[in-house]
Amino acid sequence: MLRPFYDWTLRVAGDRRADWWLALVAFVESSVFPIPPDVMIVPMVLADRRRAWRIAAIATVASVAGGLLGYAIGSLFFEAIGRPILDLYGYAEKFTDFAARYNDWGAWIVFGAGITPFPYKVITIASGVTRLDLLVFVVASVLARALRFFVVAGLLWHFGPSIRRLLERYLGPITVVFFVLLIGGFVALKYIV
Repeated sequence: MLRPFYDWTLRVAGDRRADWWLALVAFVESSVFPIPPDVMIVPMVLADRRRAWRIAAIATVASVAGGLLGYAIGSLFFEAIGRPILDLYGYAEKFTDFAARYNDWGAWIVFGAGITPFPYKVITIASGVTRLDLLVFVVASVLARALRFFVVAGLLWHFGPSIRRLLERYLGPITVVFFVLLIGGFVALKYIV
């Protein structure tokens, strides 16, 4: 089902308007589109490694802007549709507890989803639903998306085509391990200090 989207994304990566297509893909991926912008970043950087940082910046800015759309979707449609359903089934109080726990860890949740293969769009919408502080959401999104896209672009810039196979095969597990180690370090610090 996703194959046509994937093929289209790869095809437009070589278009003369590829920067605009990348911005569009990064924007909509943050709220609705199933294909991550990395699919375009890889061939675009390999086609012209001098543009690696520009490509990463475009993906970062557009992705965070799309994340704000996802936040708005969660915020606006939850009140209109979600809350009445929760009220109908008597889950409003449980949702309030969930939202409080989510917001306690919100910066880490957004950061984690922003750098890992976990669908970032789920977190952008959930952040709007729970009314995560908008500044926390934006800062965590900028840091995570910039880290993800600049690391990918940097590896491609430095190693060229040889890193492409490694990234395509192991990007997901590498970022998950990195995030688990990062969170584990902070948790350990909390209990040590």
